Amino acid sequence: MRDKVKRPAGGRNHPKADVSPPSGVPEAFVMNADDSSFPVKVQGAGLEMFEMQVHGFWQVQDTVMALTAREEVCPRSSFSLALAGAPLDPLVDLKSLRGLRPGSVLRLVEEPYSPHSARAHLGRVLELLRTSGPQDALKEGRSPSVLETLTNSPGAAKDGGSPTGRSLKRSLSVPKAEAGVQDGTPPEYLLPGSLERPLMALLPHSSQTEGSVYLRDLSLSCWNPPPGHRKLQGDFLYVTVVTLEGSRYDVTSCPKGFYVNRSTEEVFDPRPVQASPLCHCFTDLLCHLSPAFKQALSTAKTRAQLPPAEVLPTPYRTVCWLGPAAISRTQRNTFSRLGLDQQAAAQAPDWNEELQAARDLPQGTLEERLWRDRTLLQVNSAFVMAAAQGAETLVDGFAETVSASGEEPGFLWGGVFMSQGSSSAGGERGRRAAQRLELSGVQAYSDLGDLQALHTLPTATVDYRGVRLSAQGLAPGSDGPEPEADPEADPEAPAPPPSRGLMYGLNAGPQESPRRRQLLVLLAQSAKALSLQRHAVLGPAGYQVPLFTSVDAQGLLGGDGRFYLLDLVRTMPADANFCPEVEAAERALTAGGQVEEVKEMVEGEVKEEEEKDKVEVGEELKEAAEEKEAKEEAKEEERPKCSEAGGDRWPESYHSDTGLPRRYPHGLCRLRRELWHAFVQHKHTQFNQRVRELMEEDGGFEECAKPGDARATKAVRAACEEVGSVSNLIFEMRFNPNVFCPGVSFPGGDSAATRLQERLLREAAAFIIKQQIPDFVDYCLQGVEVPMDSATLKQALHHRGINLRYLGHVIKAISQSEHKERLRHILRLALAEVVVRSSRRVFNSFVQSVEVWSLSAAVSHFLCCLLVPQFTPAPAGEEPKKKSKRRGGRGGAGASETPAWSAPTGAALTGPALWNLVRQDALETYDITAHLGASVSHVVEQNGLQRLSLLREFCLKTGVQLRLRDYCLDNQNKAPIGPDDVLNIFPLVKHIHMPVADAFKAFRAAQTFIEKGLLDQAQERLKETSYLFGRVCDELHPEACHCLSTLARVTFLQGKTAEARSAQLKAVMLSERVLGFDDPSTIQQYALLAVYLGAGGEKALAQKCLLRARHLVLTVHGEDHPYVATLDGCLGLLLTGEAAGQYLESALKLNMSFFGPTDTHTAFSQHLLSQWLCSKGDYRSAMSHEKEAQAAYSAMFGEDHKQTKCSAEFLRTITQQAVRVERSRREAPDVTEPAAEGLKPSSETVLEQLALLTGIRKNAESNRLQEFKKRFWEMKLAEATEKVKVINERLVSAKTKREGESTPAGAAGAEAEETPAGAAGAAAGGEGAAGAAVCLENGDGGAEHPEEALPSGGQEIRPAEEPSEENRPSAAVNGLPEERSAPGEPEQQETEREVELHATMNGGPDVKGDDTHHKETETGETVRPSEGMVNGGEEVKRAGSHEETNGVNGVHDDDEDEDDTDLSGLEKKKEHLVEVNAKSTKANEAVVNAVIVVNGGAGNGVVVNGAPEE
Repeated sequence: MRDKVKRPAGGRNHPKADVSPPSGVPEAFVMNADDSSFPVKVQGAGLEMFEMQVHGFWQVQDTVMALTAREEVCPRSSFSLALAGAPLDPLVDLKSLRGLRPGSVLRLVEEPYSPHSARAHLGRVLELLRTSGPQDALKEGRSPSVLETLTNSPGAAKDGGSPTGRSLKRSLSVPKAEAGVQDGTPPEYLLPGSLERPLMALLPHSSQTEGSVYLRDLSLSCWNPPPGHRKLQGDFLYVTVVTLEGSRYDVTSCPKGFYVNRSTEEVFDPRPVQASPLCHCFTDLLCHLSPAFKQALSTAKTRAQLPPAEVLPTPYRTVCWLGPAAISRTQRNTFSRLGLDQQAAAQAPDWNEELQAARDLPQGTLEERLWRDRTLLQVNSAFVMAAAQGAETLVDGFAETVSASGEEPGFLWGGVFMSQGSSSAGGERGRRAAQRLELSGVQAYSDLGDLQALHTLPTATVDYRGVRLSAQGLAPGSDGPEPEADPEADPEAPAPPPSRGLMYGLNAGPQESPRRRQLLVLLAQSAKALSLQRHAVLGPAGYQVPLFTSVDAQGLLGGDGRFYLLDLVRTMPADANFCPEVEAAERALTAGGQVEEVKEMVEGEVKEEEEKDKVEVGEELKEAAEEKEAKEEAKEEERPKCSEAGGDRWPESYHSDTGLPRRYPHGLCRLRRELWHAFVQHKHTQFNQRVRELMEEDGGFEECAKPGDARATKAVRAACEEVGSVSNLIFEMRFNPNVFCPGVSFPGGDSAATRLQERLLREAAAFIIKQQIPDFVDYCLQGVEVPMDSATLKQALHHRGINLRYLGHVIKAISQSEHKERLRHILRLALAEVVVRSSRRVFNSFVQSVEVWSLSAAVSHFLCCLLVPQFTPAPAGEEPKKKSKRRGGRGGAGASETPAWSAPTGAALTGPALWNLVRQDALETYDITAHLGASVSHVVEQNGLQRLSLLREFCLKTGVQLRLRDYCLDNQNKAPIGPDDVLNIFPLVKHIHMPVADAFKAFRAAQTFIEKGLLDQAQERLKETSYLFGRVCDELHPEACHCLSTLARVTFLQGKTAEARSAQLKAVMLSERVLGFDDPSTIQQYALLAVYLGAGGEKALAQKCLLRARHLVLTVHGEDHPYVATLDGCLGLLLTGEAAGQYLESALKLNMSFFGPTDTHTAFSQHLLSQWLCSKGDYRSAMSHEKEAQAAYSAMFGEDHKQTKCSAEFLRTITQQAVRVERSRREAPDVTEPAAEGLKPSSETVLEQLALLTGIRKNAESNRLQEFKKRFWEMKLAEATEKVKVINERLVSAKTKREGESTPAGAAGAEAEETPAGAAGAAAGGEGAAGAAVCLENGDGGAEHPEEALPSGGQEIRPAEEPSEENRPSAAVNGLPEERSAPGEPEQQETEREVELHATMNGGPDVKGDDTHHKETETGETVRPSEGMVNGGEEVKRAGSHEETNGVNGVHDDDEDEDDTDLSGLEKKKEHLVEVNAKSTKANEAVVNAVIVVNGGAGNGVVVNGAPEE
């Protein structure tokens, strides 16, 4: 099994992989990446010689796999390679082959077939012959790529822009969304205010055209399988072929290939026909038998091939909730009776061995790490696929249990052990939580890449038909032979410890062996990485058991010699807000006062009898507590109280304000890792503040911070004790996962440590309510990456460590917020999530009791009850039940024939009954019912929730696939969904995510370069990242989509529109396949693609992309969302006519409601609408809107701000134009003067505004950066003043020494070097810093909140703003045609000076006057700098300077190397420094009123891009 892992992907356990470099990476970059790319020639096997590109890091078997994908070789298989007549070893690298050089000839050698390879060859032939289309993905439940249908114009494939390179017009009908855009008018259902949500326009539906026909029939022969005597002669199987000419042939498969035998339908004669050739490839034989097949095959091979990213299957299924529109077959499957898919695997794979062997692969070099990551991904992908297939087989009843326990049945299918788990943790919900937490624990230990010697089993959870199954690989057996005992050993001596089996855990018992010590070392290292505290618990016999993990975890030594860690359910600490023990303690505290150590006296669950004796128990507890407090006061100091959690207790009024702690439906509520990281960071901030406060109180911070001062140590110790650090010497936070776990007892000597852990968990639980949820609400108010659906809401909550069981508290926080109206979209999403999750739990219980043959009717009935408030099925007697078995009907019909389904409670399932169950579940889980009302109509009407959005979320969470058609969900009198509309139920798999470490590292490096404004370096790193993703996962990864999108943005900012278009096209296609065709990230990728298409002049395609993005948003969420305003603003810029005005007015209305009148979003929308009204000649309305924009800018930034001035300038311009037009009308009332052409925005202006709207370019205000730059120039001014003082002293000293001496020859050179050109450049840069294009926060070049400024996937773009000419507002503001300067003119020069100045302030490369940096000759020619310069070596002109000096102030730092006797040079230097002093003061004043450009993420508010005030 270990060898199987090392083989390339292509076996039965791994999906096929394309080892060729990704198409998005230039060949030159690939050659630079491995430095061994070269061409070779291939011939043999009846093929003409052709050339292909190979790479030195490929193995021979990789080359074979690449050849099988070539059009010249397909569908040939089962061949090897030979070089100069010598066969090549498949596992040898090409770079190690002697004699292999560019231009060498590799020969294909046909190898004999095996039974398995013969069937694989027939499968490849079927893949070639079978007509494929976008409907195949929908039938398989996978998300399709719709981009090809959208861009099916002939021009879309030019310049490598089309990701597919072909048109689908013959296989797809044009959706309705495209039909309305052909004439430039959007369809009515996409206009603002429309309530129509057609689904048929979302996906392409089949045009029902016949595909290519190759054969009449291809099936297994009636004489198959071969009899015994023919097996001994090499017959594998018999195939029957009926050609288009009507001839029938029986074909035999043997080791040498395929030939025609003499068998007929009546007679079995396996002897070969005399005239039949023996062909190694099956298609060669068919071409010999049928000329029509030969012609059809040649036509199929000449058709355009899809790129690998669109052909290769995704590693994991992306479920699509909509299926094909046509539920009946339009043509029969010619090859369905070949039976290749029905062949079961001869031997189930050992998934654990394959995964561990992949993890044990070396990681010394980049190639080894890439190979390891790819192998891990392939093994895990195949395991997930096997788990999904196994779940379907087991739940559908095609397998029997293998365990004797009736309560916890176990199944074994395909090498995967599957079980439902134990219900001891809280019934069905506790069982599901345990399976989810087990997967989370396995993920936590799998992410510890440095601990390869600590292994976990391959794990996944599968939800199918209401049942959740846990899938794991089989643990290696520990029942192997033990080493034989020494016969000469003392019989009375104790037996040696076992060499394998259970070595760690509560039930392991006392052991001592080298292997156990090795395991403990690994566990200690993992505990440090996961912040787990080493502690001890009491074992079953009362002895202490030291632990590094939760009490349930077990460590064993498998039969393969590896250490395994199992049962990781309680890896993370308990959530004190939902622990039964904490709830019992809170009740006792309420009865008897605030008492410590209540847990020791009320251990276990609180019984009902204790409620009756509440007062008596409280008095006894109070007396006991008073005695204990009296004893402890004499021994130890009073423990300091935490500022938030009040020592060991909850904050004051915490229970009355939040209702926490409380009981939860199950007892497995654990904190998330993200929460613990945020909590530790919060405590670290408290620690630093407390240390500084204590040191300030004890003599001052500077005095105490001196080395050897005992007061600093004292302050650190006190701060550690206050914040809860487990160490009193350094800040170190660790947690005990067994605290608040029922049935766990700790030794008496560890009571202080246990109380500390209880205190920390209470603080962490209160931290969620008091800190994280309010931060999430503020995050949503800022409008950064606003959640759009359930997945994005869950991601945003989990990013802050907020579990979804806190949805009720999130809803409460929003409802109590003063900005409730601005957060209505978040409230709508949270309520929808509560409804869908509660409905799913009811559905799981409901559907488990339904037989397979009634699933369609049951699911459609449940959906009708959920979406239609008063839905009640017609009374169904025995006769309707009989009819339901043979129903045929149409979609939407058949509701009256549905049997009377029962709810989990036993009553009839109706609309009101289902809603009562949903409300009850929401009350138990989220403590919320008031917002749900009496029916789903209350949620829909009061909160604007769409029924279609509820339907989509429910299907995605349950795996239900519906037929693609338009559903009328508002009809209360008819069932909107019928049995025929439910096409399938797919298993939903949660699995371990395998890392792509090198690609992530390169991506982070690219983001760092972007933050610094180094776009050239960022582009190179992004290309490298894309290449690495292609090597590991063929770019079929969510982060690969983000990488390509970031690459498109960077190239667009560099002016490379074609490259940006190509990269973004691929990003959209990958996002559709990997994330989903209607995922919010895909929607944003479509909007970005529209900008790049518009920049390239493809206005019609840009409009299509924006309209599709709007259609998807309307389906996913509805029109009342901030991102709809962004799309409407873009559509208003691209469309013409009255439709543009409708979209701009809609954007203004949405921005006004979400952000208010004084916000950058609203002000920019006012300006865009004013700009459009000017183009229409309505100057009165335009003036009104621009006045609103100016008032907003004035209120936000002040009257002297450049945004306000630009808006005022534009208002002045349109006012003058309005006066001129009105005067013309009065002079000639019969003549209507058209709108002035000068007030229409140019294409460059529209493009810039589109970039601002979509977040490609983003402006925001940052006063902190202004303050920093002010301090920076003050520091430079002080340095210059100090240098002037030093020079004065040196002048006096030099005059006394130089009496009678001549001036050195080098003085002139020194004088020339010290020309004030550098100072002038520095001053110009200081003034130009008002338009600086790179963000600098606190001097480190990073944003204050980088996680809030990043767009989807963690990307951040900081493009260079193009400053305008003096005293002229930006074209993006005033709407006037902008005159762009040529490259190298002053506008570009100023931008480059600003970027260079910023790099110098950041400690970047200094500008020196040597030959490696750019210089300007007397004729004005610019010399390019070296590659290490800022902005990757862009041209920078400095007027009037021959050489540049070091630093900003233009003074060399190595003044001691100057000649002190050069009086003239020193005098000029002094004059130069005085000039620098004055200019620095001027720059200091300019910076105070400067506008600092800070880039943010997609979805942020935009600010008009104005010119800096000079």
